[in-house]
Amino acid sequence: MSNSAGTPARPGRSLRWRPVRLLTAAVFALAGLIFVTSFNTAKGTNLRTDASLLRLSDLIQERSHKNAGLDETTAALRRQVDALAARDDGSTKAQDERLRALETAAGTTEARGAGLTVTLDDAPPNAQAAPGYPEPQANDLVIHQQDLQAVVNALWQGGAKGIKVMDQRLISTSAVRCVGNTLILQGRVYSPPYRITAVGDRGRLTRALADSPAVQNYLLYVKAYGLGWKVDEHKTVTLPGYSGTVDLHYAKPVS
Repeated sequence: MSNSAGTPARPGRSLRWRPVRLLTAAVFALAGLIFVTSFNTAKGTNLRTDASLLRLSDLIQERSHKNAGLDETTAALRRQVDALAARDDGSTKAQDERLRALETAAGTTEARGAGLTVTLDDAPPNAQAAPGYPEPQANDLVIHQQDLQAVVNALWQGGAKGIKVMDQRLISTSAVRCVGNTLILQGRVYSPPYRITAVGDRGRLTRALADSPAVQNYLLYVKAYGLGWKVDEHKTVTLPGYSGTVDLHYAKPVS
């Protein structure tokens, strides 16, 4: 029906895209892309679960066990090589003594004698601050890399003839490293409590721990928040020889 002369004509719809409509279309297109990507990634599983973290933890433990097995294999092969070399190596007595001294200094042979074991542990789950101390933060209640390094360094300072952390002997290239709440040492993973055993004069070792500022700082947290600290003395203790690889990965000998 035609409009009368006095009635304004209805404006026709514009076929041009306005900026607002373009933005709306782009938002819907992006949302659709996100949904499709999420679906393809999830493959019917819940993306908010911790399953991936659990799989990573399992993988770390599996690799740790595998590395332990490889260490045992390496140690057995090294013993065979040493036995074959000892049959007739053509060396003099002085050279043999020099070699044994170098092996002892390198930590590749057993160390036996008096010593002590230091045990460090996280605070109990229900730990609270002792009177006069501020409420603890999460980092105040767990063992950190610097705590382990403080004990190891103090024991070396006290004249330790050899040190092992957990069940592994330390050598000059050993690195005591923590990732989160776990210790990674020479390719293997450990959880607290951490045990550090040293062979040496027990009096000197004990005094070195007492004189270390870093260890004393840790003992403040023991008093304030209940971190674990225990020192056990041994009349005789045996440290295993280092059995891992001695190849340098990040350094080269000076020619």
